Amino acid sequence: MYPRDLNYKMPAEWTTHQRTFISWPVQESMCYKEDYESVCSGYKELIKAIAEFEPVTVIVNPEELNEVKEFFEEPNITCLPVSHNDAWLRDNGPTFLTDDKGNLAGVNWIFNAWGGKYAPWDLDNEVASKVLNHFNIKQFDAPLVMEGGSLHVDGEGTLITTKECLLNPNRNPGLSIEQIEDYLKNYLNIEKVIWLNRGLSGDETDGHVDNIACFAAPGKILIQVCEDPEDENYKITEENLEILKNATDAKGRKFEIIPIYQPPMNDYEGSRLTLSYLNFYFVNGGIILPTFGGNAKKTDQMAEKVLSTVFPERKVRTINGMAIIKEGGNVHCTTQQMPAPKV
Repeated sequence: MYPRDLNYKMPAEWTTHQRTFISWPVQESMCYKEDYESVCSGYKELIKAIAEFEPVTVIVNPEELNEVKEFFEEPNITCLPVSHNDAWLRDNGPTFLTDDKGNLAGVNWIFNAWGGKYAPWDLDNEVASKVLNHFNIKQFDAPLVMEGGSLHVDGEGTLITTKECLLNPNRNPGLSIEQIEDYLKNYLNIEKVIWLNRGLSGDETDGHVDNIACFAAPGKILIQVCEDPEDENYKITEENLEILKNATDAKGRKFEIIPIYQPPMNDYEGSRLTLSYLNFYFVNGGIILPTFGGNAKKTDQMAEKVLSTVFPERKVRTINGMAIIKEGGNVHCTTQQMPAPKV
């Protein structure tokens, strides 16, 4: 049986969390291995920031367990030994579900390292199952290559994603768009999929939606936009804006669209960094927002103001968004929420 048959569904990210999961970085898998210490410092800052709001469980390779434990004195930060190849738990971790009886479950997707880009990934493909087993949570194995960063839900039946990612032949080449939608409906208990075209320029995940758009509430979408017609992101975001302006959600509502202006372009060794304010993360009573400093100071302030206005009841906690971005992701990419089931 599918989760949908048992009335499980994926709740919106802003609902109350039991805890946040995050994986500790692995030097051998890093693009820039010489940055390992600075990346670890960035993870420490992020983990401690999340712990200001809710418990954090850090997934650590067993041989590093004692060393990583020493970094954290906070009682609500714990470490769980699970072997893994890489540190992007949003993508290889479980997608948690809840039902109306207060039960938790999790979807174990197939993980293939963003279309086979980074070998090996065998340990990463086992992480979700090991986490669910450790917490004795019911597991649904989905026969679909999927990453958590490629989708957002509103908790009321609507999912948003990109064609660039989910329809990429390096993920599920034998499946049609209709078949992929059916899997999403059955495993996440959603009713409607909104397909944006592409993600941000330079995004090596093949256009994860968590860099470009997310739900702020049912019927309300935040989207990162670009004002420079010479920037490749201008056309990308204009296309996506047009799709959203003409779309309705699962309840038939037109969307209120809230723009956040992108930070200035930045690259490293000739490759564009995927800088995104939309890669923020909801925590209990707050938001963890990556900011980029330097020539992005103005847009940093603008993004913080937008989120503070949209979510007046939440504290916007900023962290250094440049700490780990060279490795290809940011705050949202590293995290995975375990929802608190309704009782």
